[in-house]
Amino acid sequence: QVQLVESGGDLAQPGGSLRLSCTGSRSIFSRNAMGWYRQAPGKQRDLVAYIFNSGHPVYTDSVKGRFTISRDDAKNTVYLQMNSLKPEDTAVYYCNTWPYRSDSWGQGTQVTVSS
Repeated sequence: QVQLVESGGDLAQPGGSLRLSCTGSRSIFSRNAMGWYRQAPGKQRDLVAYIFNSGHPVYTDSVKGRFTISRDDAKNTVYLQMNSLKPEDTAVYYCNTWPYRSDSWGQGTQVTVSS
């Protein structure tokens, strides 16, 4: 089982920003593309963005232009900078490999966007 730990979630106002972080073992970061996923209440867990070992990012349409994924393999950390937040971004955010590993889900970090 791979342990990934997410942090940085908080309450933000619409239009605001948050930065999420996810740390894990060197072995998982050095070998895999890493992704951010989110699960809103009553909905399935969906992919938000992922980043290859090369640093090339890929975004889903819902966050393109607002979110930025990055990684620092020296720190075994992947980040998600979230700008121009919307109420529909409210969810628990998780990191995992991309494609995800079913045994690697962490606790996630709650992001709530509300005025």
